[in-house]
Amino acid sequence: MSYLSTHFRVVGALLVREMSTRFGSKPGGYIWALLDPAAHIFLMTLVFGAIARTPALGPSFALFFATGYIAFQFYQAMTSYLNSAVRANRALLSYPNVAPIDTIVARFILQVCTTSLVAVVVLGTIIATMRVETSLHWPSILEAVSMACVFGLGVAMINSVLFLKYPLYEQVFSIVNRPLFMISGVFFLPDAIPAPYNHLVLLNPLVHIIMGFRQGFYPEYRAIGLDMNYLYGIAFLTLFAGMLVFTFSSKTLRNE
Repeated sequence: MSYLSTHFRVVGALLVREMSTRFGSKPGGYIWALLDPAAHIFLMTLVFGAIARTPALGPSFALFFATGYIAFQFYQAMTSYLNSAVRANRALLSYPNVAPIDTIVARFILQVCTTSLVAVVVLGTIIATMRVETSLHWPSILEAVSMACVFGLGVAMINSVLFLKYPLYEQVFSIVNRPLFMISGVFFLPDAIPAPYNHLVLLNPLVHIIMGFRQGFYPEYRAIGLDMNYLYGIAFLTLFAGMLVFTFSSKTLRNE
């Protein structure tokens, strides 16, 4: 009980520190967290609105791209922010009460809250300004978000260790991770890709996250190829591997 109490206090202190470091004491930092995704969605809406008459789903280009972009960000922003959690708080790890996992937990909580707030504000604004009534299916939305967070957390825990041990791996991961935005279904529907290429696309767990997320906003979307069992398996297997690597590298994380 004493250990848990100490753990909660440390995570709380780290959370306050991360908020101050990331957003600063002025509201401008929080505003930018909202403006950045809004600007991306607005730009994609303008570009693709000029190319095509209607989006792949529904009447709104903004909502179509927002559902893809926000769902992807629950994974991408998570890994980007958590990858450096241990390294950024290295000085604090000299204190025996601060464990490497505390830095991960603090950043995980902050990132989930930040992306959720962005999702509510951006998607809420788009839906409120649409002329077509939208019916939300919350179980699909929350399920996709949860799996994106679990998968992102697992990847980040693995990266936290491997980035320290193998600097070259950090460069390789950056190169491999960069095109995911283009091939994960943010701009297109995997259902529309002809065989056998659609089977290759569906190997990407992020595709299933985005398809599941979009099902929550488009009741008519059948999401052919969506396999939540596959997504659950990949997400929790990655998380288990991350916890295993992280646990057995505790000394390395403190002393590297």
